Amino acid sequence: MAAARAGPRLVITSGDPGGIGPELVRRALADPGIRGLAEFTVTGPVDGTAADGAAAIPVGRASAAGGRAAVEAVRSAVELLATGSADALVTAPVSKEALQLAGYPWPGQTEMLAGLCGASDLRVLLMAGPLRVVHVSAHRSLRQAVEAVTVASVRRTIELADAFGRRLLGRPPRIAVAGLNPHAGEGGILGDEDERFIRPAVEQERARGVDVAGPASADTLFPRAAAGQADLVVAMYHDQGHIPVKLLGQGEGVAVTLGLPFLRMSPDHGAAFDIAGTGVARLGSMAAAIRAAAAAASGPQS
Repeated sequence: MAAARAGPRLVITSGDPGGIGPELVRRALADPGIRGLAEFTVTGPVDGTAADGAAAIPVGRASAAGGRAAVEAVRSAVELLATGSADALVTAPVSKEALQLAGYPWPGQTEMLAGLCGASDLRVLLMAGPLRVVHVSAHRSLRQAVEAVTVASVRRTIELADAFGRRLLGRPPRIAVAGLNPHAGEGGILGDEDERFIRPAVEQERARGVDVAGPASADTLFPRAAAGQADLVVAMYHDQGHIPVKLLGQGEGVAVTLGLPFLRMSPDHGAAFDIAGTGVARLGSMAAAIRAAAAAASGPQS
């Protein structure tokens, strides 16, 4: 008879040391209600004055030293996950400006993780309050986001949403797919992308056995999803999905990266240099990310 599995092992990165990440990590792990959820390992400096080589990391602004420290924290975490020493990753926020100052090509941690893991075609899921939203594209211009809507990209998003929903909920999730155009194109009057790309993708995934419906007009779909009529929503682009989640999230939004070889979650805010070191940063989103990672790492496997 196999031994009972111990609780989940989470690795948390400290984020940019010049921002609020280290403070949030310290406060979260000092909370008895969080500390008992998992076995924790923290990578990276957890005080804003830590040194990166010979250079001190300034608190309250982006710096090359802060960018380098943030990347090294992620590299160390990925190594732990690759060797099976951790079950899931929670990342504190980094600064896109600091990454650029340090000479890195990545616009954010999602792209950083993709590069470090050799992963591709990732998706961002935001969840808060009553909503869980997976995006066909995220950090792209609106013109590029429209071009990114293809049958293949929509199908990939639905498949990742279905796999994550099964893991999180322990059952096949109900997935609702938003249209790209107003009123999902109104039968082609307001654009033909919904009928050319989104509807075929939905029909193909439904034929594969996925519980998915759409495309539906986003302005009516999101209220229905918020009322519990769907487990996950597929949004076509960044703002279409981010705005309703952040509006309803009450400061406890969680970002999830789908398509990596491990679970990764993070708070849905940035490094917040303007309040770093002041003690006023709100813990809600970081605490929610840790709780969600612990739950998902302990939950049913797809």
